[in-house]
Amino acid sequence: MNRRAFSPFRFLEWLWKPVAQNGLFFVMMYTLGIVCAWLTVPPSKGVTLYENIYLELFLDVYVACVVLTLLPRRLRVWTRRLLYVVLYAVSLADVWCFVKYGSSITPSMLMLVFETDSREAGEMLRSTLSADMLFSKVGWVWLIMAVHVAVNILRKKFSYLRVRPLGSTALACLGAVVLCLVVWSVASGMDNKRLTWQLFAASTVGEQEDELTRRPPARLYSPMQRLCFSLRSNALAAKQVKKLVDVASHIQVDSCAFTSPSIVLIIGESYGPHHSQQYGYAMPTTPRQIAREQSGQLVKFSDVVAPWNLTSFVFKLVFSTYVQGQQGEWCDYPLFPQLFRAAGYHVSFLTNQFVTKPREAVYDFSGGFFLNNPTLNKSMFDNRNKKTYIVDGQLIDSLLTDDLVKTEPQLTIVHLLGQHVNYRSRYPRSRAAFNADDYATLRPELTARQRLTLAQYDNATLYNDSVVDAICRRYEQQQAIVIYMPDHGEECYEGNRGFICRNHSADIDRELAHYEFKVPFWIWCSKPYMNAHPEVFLQIVKAKDRRYMTDALAHTLLYLAGIHTPFYHAEYDILSDDYDESRPRILKNTTDYDSLSDKEK
Repeated sequence: MNRRAFSPFRFLEWLWKPVAQNGLFFVMMYTLGIVCAWLTVPPSKGVTLYENIYLELFLDVYVACVVLTLLPRRLRVWTRRLLYVVLYAVSLADVWCFVKYGSSITPSMLMLVFETDSREAGEMLRSTLSADMLFSKVGWVWLIMAVHVAVNILRKKFSYLRVRPLGSTALACLGAVVLCLVVWSVASGMDNKRLTWQLFAASTVGEQEDELTRRPPARLYSPMQRLCFSLRSNALAAKQVKKLVDVASHIQVDSCAFTSPSIVLIIGESYGPHHSQQYGYAMPTTPRQIAREQSGQLVKFSDVVAPWNLTSFVFKLVFSTYVQGQQGEWCDYPLFPQLFRAAGYHVSFLTNQFVTKPREAVYDFSGGFFLNNPTLNKSMFDNRNKKTYIVDGQLIDSLLTDDLVKTEPQLTIVHLLGQHVNYRSRYPRSRAAFNADDYATLRPELTARQRLTLAQYDNATLYNDSVVDAICRRYEQQQAIVIYMPDHGEECYEGNRGFICRNHSADIDRELAHYEFKVPFWIWCSKPYMNAHPEVFLQIVKAKDRRYMTDALAHTLLYLAGIHTPFYHAEYDILSDDYDESRPRILKNTTDYDSLSDKEK
């Protein structure tokens, strides 16, 4: 008996047992997973089904069957029924979201669900049975459920439909097949399982985003994985929101001089000085900003870097009065719009990106969850938009109205799409000024397609020049000060690096720091403002060559407003005589930017 218990045949028979005892579960849940994966492949060019889903899903369903087999029979039956309810419901929700919003389950969708009332939730559930949905991709999930129920009924009613017991040899052969598939699944899916574990082990939403920007990222190929990830993201966001809400209840503003009646902060997107004519780029991408600089009203800063090359990380650090090097984390400190509102400023947030939308990716969720939280939103902003626009000019034309411009005192934050990929979508076609042929001499080593992409990026930069100029133009008659900074830099076939966007997984070297973290930064003052506050303008001119990192921006804004609060620190304010220029500029919490630039020098 002992020899039989440990024989290879016995072992192979045992490997088949989980499938034999949970056959219908195995077949239907595997089918459901594969069908849902096919149903939710985005129609975007180049996007395909995850190539290893067949093996990884086999392993997932098989492990579930193993766990079910270890349970007592009665408990196994009820556990299977519970799993059926959960997995079919989640699959229906996932495909419904894809049909309704063009995306499977995301953290933002789940956040919206948490904010719906019972009536709205009931309407969502009923809509899955509407005629439109039944004849859409959602109908395939209902069809699988119907087949499942029918097979289960027929199997119980007609005994001859049940699978007959197999002999030991047949069981051993089936077990051998299972063993081969398990080994193959583990070997081929190990990296993705590891990446998925790291994603779920992240302690903040920002860390989750950082994991997903690495190459390759974790592939969440099943509805259940996407739901669990969304639940985890919302739970992590809720922790930081709670801290921010608690901090908001202890905000202290001692007084406000309203030094600058109109303050405008323009936050651009994905733009480094290496594509700015204003900073020496060969192509004429910023003629309007150059004209404003030549007029003497715009002061260009020469040595400014972003703390991260991810929008969401930058937004958290820029909006918080926290500065890297202080104790705690960004959510332990108040957000500067809260201080402005408490001081008596009218605060507007005009964003072409962080508006809550169901199909938001984790990147937008990570950067926008604290901005879109109802409690925090109310504490920060008097006015903000609820929809986005195709190009930034439409945002300015629609929202930067005369009434808003003339409101004083005001802080207006304008968040642009700027030069965010896809570049050709960031400007109207009628505004294209550059084409691939223009770069034949400048960049002969690039292919025609790469030169076209480069032309599109520079067209987006030229269009961005017109947008920021239009914002300044609206404030020329006010006592206004406008600050412009992109969130981070961007690469577009720089040097011989051969790629676009950003390299999130690489160690930071000198080139990466230069292209992806260094940013243009300038301050423009209207003539009425310069006449009323010549001392402030002189401070701006004096500070233009100081080393600076944008995580400290809140302190400069507080100074410009004349807000006196314990949360202001002069050593972080670049306009102050007490500014600490020696503060280390640490990129991504890992690399000292100035140690890299010193080596370059």
